[in-house]
Amino acid sequence: MAGLQASETVTGPLCELSSEASSPTQDATHITALSNNDAATMLPAMVSRTYLDVSAAALAGGHPGYGAEGVYSNGRYKDHGSPRIGSRSRDSSAERSQGPGNPPCGIMKDGSKQRQVRKKTVSFSTMPSDRKMNSTAACMAFMLEGCEMKKVRSNSRMYNRYFLLDPDMRWLRWEPSKKDSEKAKLEIKSIKEVRLGKKTPVLRSNGLSDQFPEECAFSIIYGDNYESLDLVASTADVVSTWVMGLRYLVSYGRHTVGVVEPSQPSLRTSWIGSVFELADVERKGHIELFHATQIIKGLNPGMKESRIELKFKELQKAKDRYGEAIDLDTFVEAYCELCTRPEIFFLLVQFSSNKEYLDTKDLMLFVEVEQGVECVTEDMCREIVRKYEPSAEGRERGYLSIDGFTHYLLSAECHIFDPQHKRVCQDMTQPLSHYYINSSHNASLLEDHFWGSSDISSYVRALRMGCRSLEVVVWDGPDCEPVVYIGSSVASQLAFSKVLDVINQYAFESSEYPLILCLVTHCSIPQQRVMAQHMKKILGDKLHTEPPNADEHYLPSPEKLKGKILIKGKRLPPECQDSEGEVTDEEEGLEMSRRAVGADDKEQLNGIGSKRLRLCKELSDLVTLCKSVQFRDFELSKREQKHWEICSFNEVDANRFANEFPEDFVCYNKRFLSRVYPTPMRIDASNMNPQDFWKCGCQIVAMNYQTPGLMMDLNLGWFRQNGNCGYVLRPAIMREEVSYFSANARDSLPGVSAQLLHIKVISGQNLPKPRGSAAKGDVVEPYIYVEIHGIPADCAEQRTKTVSQNGDNPIFDETFEFQINLPELAALRFVVLDDDYIGDEFIGQYTIPFECLQPGYRHVPLQSLTGEFLPNTTLFVHVAITNRRGGGKAHKRGLSVRKGRKAREYTSTKTTGIKVVDELFRASTQPLREATDLRENVQNAMVSFKELCGLTPAANMKQCILTVSSWLMNSERALKVTVDLSESYPTMEAQGPIPELLRKVLTAYDTMIQTSRTLIESADVVYAKLTQAQRAGLDFHEDLHRIGAKEGLKGRKLQKAMESYAWNITVLKGQADLLKHAKGEAVDTLRQIHCAAQSCGLAKNGAATSPASPLLPPHPRLHGPLQTIPETEPNDTDSSTAH
Repeated sequence: MAGLQASETVTGPLCELSSEASSPTQDATHITALSNNDAATMLPAMVSRTYLDVSAAALAGGHPGYGAEGVYSNGRYKDHGSPRIGSRSRDSSAERSQGPGNPPCGIMKDGSKQRQVRKKTVSFSTMPSDRKMNSTAACMAFMLEGCEMKKVRSNSRMYNRYFLLDPDMRWLRWEPSKKDSEKAKLEIKSIKEVRLGKKTPVLRSNGLSDQFPEECAFSIIYGDNYESLDLVASTADVVSTWVMGLRYLVSYGRHTVGVVEPSQPSLRTSWIGSVFELADVERKGHIELFHATQIIKGLNPGMKESRIELKFKELQKAKDRYGEAIDLDTFVEAYCELCTRPEIFFLLVQFSSNKEYLDTKDLMLFVEVEQGVECVTEDMCREIVRKYEPSAEGRERGYLSIDGFTHYLLSAECHIFDPQHKRVCQDMTQPLSHYYINSSHNASLLEDHFWGSSDISSYVRALRMGCRSLEVVVWDGPDCEPVVYIGSSVASQLAFSKVLDVINQYAFESSEYPLILCLVTHCSIPQQRVMAQHMKKILGDKLHTEPPNADEHYLPSPEKLKGKILIKGKRLPPECQDSEGEVTDEEEGLEMSRRAVGADDKEQLNGIGSKRLRLCKELSDLVTLCKSVQFRDFELSKREQKHWEICSFNEVDANRFANEFPEDFVCYNKRFLSRVYPTPMRIDASNMNPQDFWKCGCQIVAMNYQTPGLMMDLNLGWFRQNGNCGYVLRPAIMREEVSYFSANARDSLPGVSAQLLHIKVISGQNLPKPRGSAAKGDVVEPYIYVEIHGIPADCAEQRTKTVSQNGDNPIFDETFEFQINLPELAALRFVVLDDDYIGDEFIGQYTIPFECLQPGYRHVPLQSLTGEFLPNTTLFVHVAITNRRGGGKAHKRGLSVRKGRKAREYTSTKTTGIKVVDELFRASTQPLREATDLRENVQNAMVSFKELCGLTPAANMKQCILTVSSWLMNSERALKVTVDLSESYPTMEAQGPIPELLRKVLTAYDTMIQTSRTLIESADVVYAKLTQAQRAGLDFHEDLHRIGAKEGLKGRKLQKAMESYAWNITVLKGQADLLKHAKGEAVDTLRQIHCAAQSCGLAKNGAATSPASPLLPPHPRLHGPLQTIPETEPNDTDSSTAH
């Protein structure tokens, strides 16, 4: 099995250079990231099927190779991106391995405060580590022995009871009980369903749900009336074992348990036996310990040899055969115990209709229902089996064993990163100012400003990592040849011509979109002329020299500028016809110069002390679309700044604008490029938080690529989302000419649909000991932070419990829920730390944009301190994304957000104080209410249906139909429920009497279909009303200032009117877009029902027709006011209480 294991030695990118590399340039070609198409190769390749055809001696060799998707990206950052004065340290996250005192949190923590003493949270499992649930038989053994759990009554009281399975596996019993022993039991065949989590009204009830975590609860639904026995266990491990075992008994019965004993021949054991026989060349019936260890390590490349040897010795000792060679039974037992991941086995049992493997129909159901893959066919599933199943028998028969299933889940197909985003997938025809641009600051440095040296390879690394904006600081050099260096690195000067050679060679290797060279020039006039000559000669046709079009209002698009290099710098005024002239130097160059040189060298600055610079015309003429100008104020820029002019902002000034004038800053960045560079106080080359400026629309946030840390993690992760091409389209609300957006908003945004992100952290694989750590020997006690980075309203973090002394396969089983108000600007970050009383230490991290998340069961590859992907080291998670329900933030993990029976909140327009404008917007009140009712009625009806099915709001419709189908299959009574697919809107019909719960499910289904129909058939009319109101409002845009002044508005009142106007336009457009999206989702829901009904056999008369497209004539219900479908209270649906 291709399990994920951590390498005991982790090398940094600078240690991975080819032995053939001899020059800095050659070396640089090896210091790079994987292309996006190769990004998934960090996950282990499955064990080659040719394994069985090679000699046993070859089994120990061959580890899959892993590259680095990003050269720098590492641990946590402790001081919110603030500069540290006089420090050589690279970043607080890089310091984590250096000693105590480092706080465990990310940007939400204030590093300036003393670290608070944190109570350690440790998970103690009731099951010893050697009692791993690696088979159904192991689950049965545990249930036969029994354990203590809490039994929850409908009155919210809980009782400790000891639950166990009868020896004949026909009854579930509990004791002590006031009832006699014959009543304190539940017949297995009466069980209809086993639900994991808080999925019944009793467990969801107010006041009780907060007392225990989601992962420690489960419910047994039994009897013809679908009563519930609600239980709470001590750990998630215990819950998983009971749920797995009971589901197996319900599905297959007690008579099938014996066939899955590890000692019995099966698909898996037959394959393992063939591996053993191949290794037993002399047919002795046994092999040496070393040889057996190497075989298992070959099947699991990252597994520690010491762990394998220890398992063999334990098994040998238990059989009184310690020190002897390994026989077949011991080998099979060791493999099953070491290589079975219980969380994946649990998942397989849920979907398997054939004991402990998946056939193609089971696999189709899993891939379509859980992984969200559309149009899955049996041929696709057979291909998955062919690629990932290690046994020849399984491949031939189309069966995916637990090992093949594990290989599949570890493959690139189940990576958390959506492969669609590994290539350019965004519209690249928008103006340049509508994109975030990956930017490097001080690109030539290897370290900080004082101690770092300049190196040509730094430019290669930055370009290969997707940078589209490079800073080049040029000074006078010897022999009239300009040189490049920064700060005090005079000893490591780079010839300007050599830097241009490298840029010319690698400029478009990783991205074909335009590259911006930010020239910071401190050269004399003669050397400026040399600079211009070098650029024309070396860069040639790549250099953009076409003058800007004065008739345009925006910059050209990245698509139009493909393959071009733009020069950002000062430019002489148009009226200057001389060969040279004087310009004002931009602040960045002045600050850098003051820091870099002493008083005796001021002559070299060419007058920079007075912020004046002599500039030659040859160099000036090369600056076309990125002319550097000084920023004055927003109002002046709006009136006078040209679209081809760019302002550079010191980090401190940009922060001030972001906090004091967030709306103005966003509006400014709609037309103009802005570049934010770190304050010179960051002499240690630490990084600022790019999110602080992205939220204001700043396109070019210059990062110190030589410094790893949280901030670089965010930057590198963010620019992966568009094929790593260096350009990411900004959110629509930041691009539209008339829109309202406040960068510091701490609540929902007008016209933007908030999303709920449900993350279940299931397990970790092969987490290595932090590099340089000496505490606790080889013991790792991991815990995980799940962080959301984005606008202030979205920033949040949660942490898991600590798993004691287990870095090989820690089980976390914890669910978190985050509300994302601006999904287009949000990023998710996983950080794994080692819990240590001396100081928590960094193990690995992974950062991914919200838009790139794939739903379902996914593996997350972890990156090391230096940005390499750690071999075989992953997290296993489940991802679900739903629309926000109700108001406010999600308050508890795993629970839907509710507003109960409170009045529905409607998005409304604001008064501008301009009569004619207010009358227009007032007329849109009714369509705004209708749009909200249409969307929320469907949403509430769907959530009610899902919860009656025993599922969370994160479930999809296929899972709901599958649940109903399983109820019918497990019922003792002959229940007949079908889905009629002959009409556009499928109906669910029952024949004969049905239980009360099933009747409620059918009623909820009918309500969901009716509200969906109303939405689909009325959306276009309401959408037209909203867009018409928006267009009418936009007609006032150009004259709004004049009209307001005419009505007596001035100063702050006029500004407020303009803001209210922008708010109203944003609301109208946003609500129209939300309605259009809701209609699409409703149509998709109907399609899911159609596909699921056919897959589960619920289609009436076995109908196999294609889903009809919903018709769009006026619906009878449209002629009256829309009814409001209320959100149900948790206890609206009653369920009888178990004995």
